[in-house]
Amino acid sequence: MNASELPRARAAGALVGAILATLRARCRVGTNLRDIDAWAKAMIIEAGAESCYVNYAPSFGRGPFAHYICTSVNDAVLHGLPHDHALADGDLVTLDLAVSKDGVVADSAISFVVGDAASATDVAMIAATERALSAGIAAARPGARIGDISHAIGTVLAAAGYEINTEFGGHGVGSTMHQDPHVSNTGRPGRGYTLRPGLLLALEPWVMDGTAELVTDADGWTLRSATGGRAAHSEHTIAITDSGAEILTLAR
Repeated sequence: MNASELPRARAAGALVGAILATLRARCRVGTNLRDIDAWAKAMIIEAGAESCYVNYAPSFGRGPFAHYICTSVNDAVLHGLPHDHALADGDLVTLDLAVSKDGVVADSAISFVVGDAASATDVAMIAATERALSAGIAAARPGARIGDISHAIGTVLAAAGYEINTEFGGHGVGSTMHQDPHVSNTGRPGRGYTLRPGLLLALEPWVMDGTAELVTDADGWTLRSATGGRAAHSEHTIAITDSGAEILTLAR
């Protein structure tokens, strides 16, 4: 991406941030995951944007995904397929959204607890992924390496006591949702791709309580904790600029 394309990336990121903020505000006890998907669809279409998920059929899923948002609940952490489930008090929810607007993709995820029954464990896990995301963003600057970001993220997660899965992590974005380079959630500093201005990255630390092992749900998409422990996931799309990292997917 060159400097002239940054406004389009900002617009895509702002849309994703706004949709996720709206969905979070609408999620309450009794909200159905299918309603969340319908709301996301309506907002994407109204904005003149395109879903990155509807026709997505990668090797790791039973595709096409055919929905507009990933909804992962409790022990589900990634690629949660929206289904007929009404949210209960205390459910830990992750919403993951990727949208293409004017040819540029932005990708973001938020985790939160529905209702008033949030456990201290869930709150701490969500906070750990958010701190790790902030650390990864702080490490993303021109001339740094992908390993610097991975190391920053992994240091925070490990210090909080979480095992780190390396099967899925962050990635480049741009004209499509998943591009090189891969950004692992742990790694060695000073290694890997050198960051340059214009690079768009989606950073996404995620953890599961008590394990790093995933299992695939019967739906062929939803990835869950192998032990049934709950999970959290935080993600932003950033642009590498001359002065550092600009977060594109903040709710504004």
